[in-house]
Amino acid sequence: MTVSLIFKEVLATIRSQPVTGAITTILVSGMIIAIMLTTGRTVGAEQQVLAAIDEEGTRTIVIRAQPEAGLNSDAVTRMRNIAGIEWVGGFSAAIDARNSQLPDGTKTAVKYLYSDDLQSLQLPERIALPQHIAWASKQALEALGMPDASGGIVLTTGANYAVVGELNVPDFLAMLEPAVFIPITPEKPETLGTLIVVVDKPELVPVISDTVIPLTGVTDSSKIKIETSEAFAQLRTLIEAQLSTFSRGLVLALLAVTGVLLAIIQFGLVIMRRKDYGRRRALGATRSLIISLILLQTALLTALGIGVGTAVSQLLLIASADPPPPLDFIAAVAILTLTTALISAAVPAGFAARREPIRELRVP
Repeated sequence: MTVSLIFKEVLATIRSQPVTGAITTILVSGMIIAIMLTTGRTVGAEQQVLAAIDEEGTRTIVIRAQPEAGLNSDAVTRMRNIAGIEWVGGFSAAIDARNSQLPDGTKTAVKYLYSDDLQSLQLPERIALPQHIAWASKQALEALGMPDASGGIVLTTGANYAVVGELNVPDFLAMLEPAVFIPITPEKPETLGTLIVVVDKPELVPVISDTVIPLTGVTDSSKIKIETSEAFAQLRTLIEAQLSTFSRGLVLALLAVTGVLLAIIQFGLVIMRRKDYGRRRALGATRSLIISLILLQTALLTALGIGVGTAVSQLLLIASADPPPPLDFIAAVAILTLTTALISAAVPAGFAARREPIRELRVP
């Protein structure tokens, strides 16, 4: 029997047993709705909590150095290829600057920036006029009196630079606001006032902290101060672990209950249709064909239940203004549900396939 014929046979079976099909679909839909309104809502809230913690800079290591510490721009080069580091940048000590057109204008701190990854700050990878132009954040532009995000600044050292655009300051550099950065590619090591390292994952903060300290090259460790987000990272890991444990336990419990109920339904269906299966076996249907018919029927009804349950639960979450779970969670629940349904139907399907045709045909 071809695949198309098997599919048509399954659809005909489903239409001939609307009550059983409706019960299976409602059961699966109800389980999906229960998961989404409990665990799904929890996962959505978890993502919000973790995002809020991440905003505090859970992946950031800040090294502040006094001029005599010996921290220089070579440290950026030494750290850029370390596994686990997402971004590293060095900043000079702050230098006051004002709008070159406003002699009495407000002074704003300017820092020279040393980094091999300017794109992470949404700056051009290659600068047309290196070491002659600057970018300023919205706060800095307001202080400098540059509403058009362009103009000239003059530093207290007498150096002049052109501001060519607005700087989008990422969360890990928020402590430097109001920010005016001048990207520099030094010809020789330049003294740094601050070195900022961003790691890939919060749990790597303690390990990377111990790794980068020797690479700073400082001559006097008493002249540097290291600030890490280790406390936030530990809090994040703890919250994520607790919420994930609760979520997994509830999902597994609901899947187990649904699996048992589906198995009972399928066993009942097999008992009611045992004569039909006996006729099929007598007419030459193989055991694998019987199993395929039952499993495909279960898969189609389960997929329908998953679709209905997901749609209804998302509408309910939106109506209650609750955070929806991420797409990967929804996909994982759908796959687990379908897998559970097929496993639950496998035993009844095997039972139906192993029945002897003559014995079943004798059943009144």
